[in-house]
Amino acid sequence: MLAVWRLLRLIAHVGGGLWMVHVRFKGLDQAGRHGAIQAWSAKTLAILGIELKRSGTPRPGAKLVLANHVSWLDIAAVHAVMPEARFVSKADIKHWPLVGALVEAAGTLFIERSSKRDALRVVHQTAAALKEGDTVAVFPEGTTGPGPELLPFHANLLQAAIATEVPIQPLLLRWHGPGERFSTPLRFIGDMTLAQSVWAIASARGQGCELKLLTPLETAHADRRALSEHVRELLADELKVQS
Repeated sequence: MLAVWRLLRLIAHVGGGLWMVHVRFKGLDQAGRHGAIQAWSAKTLAILGIELKRSGTPRPGAKLVLANHVSWLDIAAVHAVMPEARFVSKADIKHWPLVGALVEAAGTLFIERSSKRDALRVVHQTAAALKEGDTVAVFPEGTTGPGPELLPFHANLLQAAIATEVPIQPLLLRWHGPGERFSTPLRFIGDMTLAQSVWAIASARGQGCELKLLTPLETAHADRRALSEHVRELLADELKVQS
């Protein structure tokens, strides 16, 4: 019954989100939109019974956020703290029922990960956004992992920050639950479908997310592969501390 109740509330909440981005956004300035995104994202987590705890303060101004990737709820967790973030996400998310429209309305940059030409296009798009003062968030693993261990990082998009000399903000997400330092229900890996993942999360009790903002890193004249590996090591070390 708990899962059904949560799902009913979530469906209504997503419907409200669609109204928000298609109707309410028209009468809001940028700060108003960011406030609406933040409130909507925080409520999404609350509906699913997830407690969010944060540490650290986002660096003001333009930045490239690099975060580990575990769940489709990672975006909601980041937006609950940093609603100004524009995500770079794989193109097929754009076609997810209901969710795709919300993600697109939040200014997401979509990438066809199998295409090198498209990756170059998104690097230029990201650089242009950073130059305009935007915050862009990237999951450099490229896909979701189990949580305790990071997958290899893809360094291409770091070139956008290096070219514009915009700092990188490392961000760590750790989903956890009763008796689990790394939550099993929040994982979105393997052959799991979105529907299966939503049901697993809605059925779970006592889930939480710790979001930690690490010290920003300067990018001027950096080598993107070396910088990518350095950020990966920072996040991996932090995961070891939390495990």
